[in-house]
Amino acid sequence: MAEALFLTGTGTDVGKTFVAGLIVKKLAESGRNAAYYKAAMSGNSRRTDGSLIPGDAWYVREAAGIRQPLDTMCPYIYETAVSPHLASRLEGNPVRMDVVEQGFRQLCAQYDFVTMEGSGGILCPVCFDEGELWLEDVIRQLRLSCLLVADAGLGTINSVVLTAEYMHTRNISVKGIIFNHFHPGNVMEEDNVRMCEHRTGLPVLARVQDGDTELNMDADALAALYGPVG
Repeated sequence: MAEALFLTGTGTDVGKTFVAGLIVKKLAESGRNAAYYKAAMSGNSRRTDGSLIPGDAWYVREAAGIRQPLDTMCPYIYETAVSPHLASRLEGNPVRMDVVEQGFRQLCAQYDFVTMEGSGGILCPVCFDEGELWLEDVIRQLRLSCLLVADAGLGTINSVVLTAEYMHTRNISVKGIIFNHFHPGNVMEEDNVRMCEHRTGLPVLARVQDGDTELNMDADALAALYGPVG
């Protein structure tokens, strides 16, 4: 039976995709059959033939060294660098939950560990005009637990605690926090770790530095965070 985990963030540009690449790489290099999935990607470039390149998926595949076909990694790809609900309003092809779930379950039938990354933060609207769908609805529909990715720098206490509290009130399981852009020995960032653990009750599972090529976390401990797909 496949196991899966959802990667969300305190906001956009905190480095979820970078962390996702490290996570999938760690799983794959430990001998686990690992895959990556994302419901919708915005801000993508076009090939010379006009087709869109799923940038986040491309990055994770290359960083993790996996052979998963790109066309299985994301069902909705947009050029405009805005949230998916607005991108689809501008470009068409709105996100449908049944399509997202179908792609997810097809991966779960082929891979043992599926890491799903969210768009933006937990309150990202995925579709709105054709039917209201938020990122938390996707997580809940697929019955996934989450890891929370946050920037290690100034302001992260507020962002982490508010995000964790919101997810708790919405009955979304959070397994722990991964800090990105971390600088060992930085007094403020070390204190941010302590304060976030204190206020949320969640463990900081890893501290990722810019340029890291390995996730400083035991592969078995990482795999244990994943849960069976219902």
